[in-house]
Amino acid sequence: MTALDQAPVNATLAAALIRAADLVASPWKNGGGVTREIGAFPPGAALDAFAWRVSVADVGTAGPFSRFDGVDRTLVLLSGAGMTLAEAGGARHVLDAPLARVDFAGETAIDATLHDGATRDFNLMTRRSVARGSVDVWHEGTHRAERADTVLLFCAAGAVGVDIDGAHYALQEMDTLRLDGPRRAFDVVVSGSGALLAVTLAVGERD
Repeated sequence: MTALDQAPVNATLAAALIRAADLVASPWKNGGGVTREIGAFPPGAALDAFAWRVSVADVGTAGPFSRFDGVDRTLVLLSGAGMTLAEAGGARHVLDAPLARVDFAGETAIDATLHDGATRDFNLMTRRSVARGSVDVWHEGTHRAERADTVLLFCAAGAVGVDIDGAHYALQEMDTLRLDGPRRAFDVVVSGSGALLAVTLAVGERD
């Protein structure tokens, strides 16, 4: 066991709480929805230059998805009656319950149909040549966060408590706990009846 393995994880990472009220709503150019960016790398990167980007979108109208060549996407339904995503090749993805998800390539031509009114969804985008990411749903209990450049714990529903090496964080719906620089895996204790989306992000090659 190394000194790094024995050190408190709080000594190796920077934690920041991003409150829902601080997320900036950016209306889409076509008027069909609104996006709130939770984080991106590099910070402030344009849509054609990010390594990864995490956001929440309110989708008000049906229509085609924007295409992002070379980008892997994960979409998780947060609220609303849901949507069906139809690929040009015929494949269909039905999201009809909270926390239902779909993974797809950003260059895929997709048309979205809303089931019954507006929806809200969580979006992870990683540029596959330079970054990789994963999304898991965490409920009450102890979970293992793997080594990464950044870990985002997004409160998808309800309210949750998060405990990491003695530090406690209280998250309400749409709040995010951002952890930068965890140099080893660590345990996260989740309490409460809500649900977290745990996002693990890495840029470049790992040794």
